[in-house]
Amino acid sequence: MKRNWNWAVWTGASLVFLGVISYPLFFVRFPALRDFPWANLPMITLGLLLLALGLVRAFRHSDLFRGKIFGSVLAVLALAFSGFFLYGIFIGARHVLPASPGAPQVGQTAPDFTLPDSQNHPVSLTGALNSPFTPESTTRAATSAAKAAGVILIFYRGYW
Repeated sequence: MKRNWNWAVWTGASLVFLGVISYPLFFVRFPALRDFPWANLPMITLGLLLLALGLVRAFRHSDLFRGKIFGSVLAVLALAFSGFFLYGIFIGARHVLPASPGAPQVGQTAPDFTLPDSQNHPVSLTGALNSPFTPESTTRAATSAAKAAGVILIFYRGYW
């Protein structure tokens, strides 16, 4: 009896390698997919599941399907490849930035600074804290009693 090709082994290994390779080559260009690999993790998971299904078929029905030896080698390579990918994304990427021991912590008072606003006028932190809150719709009488209770600093990533 002729043994058939085990399509699940080849498809699973291809999906795992495509999922790992496509992240640095394609998906890293999009901010929504760069920060967390939403598209790559399902591809890798599906590939590992198909690879496991192909190995089960190869070992249970070795008279019908090929792939006991080569499927095992592909499975080990795919597991190692996906393990390195997951380590690089979730653990290794945290160690890329240098430590900043002098940076303010959450809840800590920020030091005074002066930065330009959207019209290139200088704005200081103490000036923003001491100035009254003046939205466009309020009158002068109502704004004289309003004071800023705090300042929220928002830092954007540098992709403009």
